[in-house]
Amino acid sequence: MTNPSARAGRREWTAFVVLLLPLLLVSMDASVLFFAVPSISESLDASATQQLWIFDVYAFALAGLLITMGSLGDRVGRRKLLMFGAAAFGTASVAAAYAQSAEMLIVARAVLGIGGATLMPSTMALVRNMFHDDAQRTKAIGIWSGAMAGGIALGSVLGGVMLEHFWWGSVFLINVPAMVLLLVLVPFLVPEYKDPKPGRFDLLSVPLSMAAVLPVTYGLKEIAAEGFSVPMALCVAAGLVVGWMFVHRQRTLRSAMISRELFRHRAFGAGVALNTVAAFGMMGSVYFTTQYLQSVLGKGPMEAALWSVVPSLAVGVAAPVATVVAQKVDKAYVIAAGFVVAALGYAVLTGAGTDSLWTTLIGAGVIGCGIVTVMALVSDMALSTAPPEKAGSAASLLETGQEFGGALGMAVFGSVGVAVYRRDVTDSLPADLPHGALEAARETLGGAAGVAAGLPGRAGETVLAVARDAFTHGMNLAAFGGAAVLALAAVGAVAALRGVTSAPEHPAAEETAPDAVLTHH
Repeated sequence: MTNPSARAGRREWTAFVVLLLPLLLVSMDASVLFFAVPSISESLDASATQQLWIFDVYAFALAGLLITMGSLGDRVGRRKLLMFGAAAFGTASVAAAYAQSAEMLIVARAVLGIGGATLMPSTMALVRNMFHDDAQRTKAIGIWSGAMAGGIALGSVLGGVMLEHFWWGSVFLINVPAMVLLLVLVPFLVPEYKDPKPGRFDLLSVPLSMAAVLPVTYGLKEIAAEGFSVPMALCVAAGLVVGWMFVHRQRTLRSAMISRELFRHRAFGAGVALNTVAAFGMMGSVYFTTQYLQSVLGKGPMEAALWSVVPSLAVGVAAPVATVVAQKVDKAYVIAAGFVVAALGYAVLTGAGTDSLWTTLIGAGVIGCGIVTVMALVSDMALSTAPPEKAGSAASLLETGQEFGGALGMAVFGSVGVAVYRRDVTDSLPADLPHGALEAARETLGGAAGVAAGLPGRAGETVLAVARDAFTHGMNLAAFGGAAVLALAAVGAVAALRGVTSAPEHPAAEETAPDAVLTHH
């Protein structure tokens, strides 16, 4: 039982609200450029390759450094690392806003990713350290998960609103006041926490972890965007080989970057795995619904972004409600129920047609509610079983799994959708289209729309109708697969976590005065 004196008070909850700021901004920065890329490209004369790097380098830097920064925070102090990340994030935001060339913007976006990699595990680890009471910590992580999901949805809308009234650099400047506020308030509200006996920092594991994460993430994203190719498959395979080397080093080295102590409680490993599957399900849904709103229903970018916020309204409530239920029911069953709910959301998407706005929004909302429920509860279980002094490493593993799961979801769902789309378009379009038109229409729905615009009358309408039918059919079949995967995950959650409590392996440590295991200032 948790010591009543360990319950968080007003100071901790105020600090928690402050810690939500970097979380919201880091998650928003993943999507804030959805509408800004055309303006940036025109202003900075960016090539197609540079446009891709402007968009993707943030995610690559973030994913590649999460493990390193989580481990570093355990050693130098999570508050200190959070402050460094806030300063870097704010400075890079100004540099990005006033970038004079595409190369300068790419570098600034990379620094934003580095700052994000320090902020994300630091905030989650600090939540673990500030809330010792099980019910309070579960509630806090539920809010944390809802805020992260909401930030991704808000980013695209806020980016669109800012572009309506200001120049493209304004989408970066919105970060600056929040980072300044963070730098002012965190020293007064958040105590410092770090591992008092961290051991030697394993420098070789830093490039190993990056060489494992980056090729896999890059390869999966390229497969999702361009379809399967041998070079990208080899890229993923190379990353997996380096990943095996990294894991082997962590298992055999005495002062490894990732402590073996984290995996003593089976809830931790199961939590990381289930969180990865949940991210797989979430990004698979996002991949289709964002394109469906614009390319199938024909909505403009801003209108599509506003409609995409509708599912997020329900998602923001799901995690806090699930954490309340989990206080009274075995968490394994609540997590399994989250997967089942998400599977039902995918089942709804299997029935979407080419004019099914509300069916698609309801399906996406149900998927989001289920997935965020899973993420909140498995994150709480995994963090609560990790030793407090290793909370940064624990948080970074959860978030790295999330990055992997998201990239894998986009690649798998995207590949299924592309394969079905190309087969249907090839089978259904008339063979007498102008030279090159069939090939362009087969590539993407956007390509088909371009072909249709250049054809007269009924011919253009036929091409567009066939392409929209093909895309929707691909979404339907991919959704069927998503429902099956998440239903299996529900069974796996019960098998792995039934009867498992979130108590740490050494509960006495939790009830000792915090100074005994952590350094406070």
